[in-house]
Amino acid sequence: MKKEQTKPKNTGKLDRGELTRFGISMERKLLQKFDQTIHDRHYANRSEAIRDLIRDYLVSEYVEQQMTTPSADARPIIGTLTLVYNHDMYDLNARLTALQHDYHETILSSMHVHLDFHHCLEVLALKGPASIVRDIANQITGARGVLHGKLTTTVVSPDFC
Repeated sequence: MKKEQTKPKNTGKLDRGELTRFGISMERKLLQKFDQTIHDRHYANRSEAIRDLIRDYLVSEYVEQQMTTPSADARPIIGTLTLVYNHDMYDLNARLTALQHDYHETILSSMHVHLDFHHCLEVLALKGPASIVRDIANQITGARGVLHGKLTTTVVSPDFC
């Protein structure tokens, strides 16, 4: 009988053999502010915080590069589009719904919240090529009656973990 191979469980812990140590020099006041932020955000140590900052920077650079000059082998980006809008604006609900149906392959889900008698919050989850995700966000946030819109993007990639 052939023994089935299993993949090692990803515990989220770093293999110490993969780590490289390096030094950082900075002004004392900047380090004190950084340490306070680390404490406020409940990081275990500076290394964890710095790794997160580097990952965030690399993901942001990747997404920006894919939005301007997409590569053929690009990974899809993932985004959330958060909107606040006046639902009393003539035909806005119908236009937003039509846009969501037009891009049903990219818009994975939506959540709608009534904030008060006139205003709604909508959060859309998107996944697809960066340029398409950005175009959808621009069309929706540019619609008359949308008071505020914010696209937040990331990517799932072992390159950034």
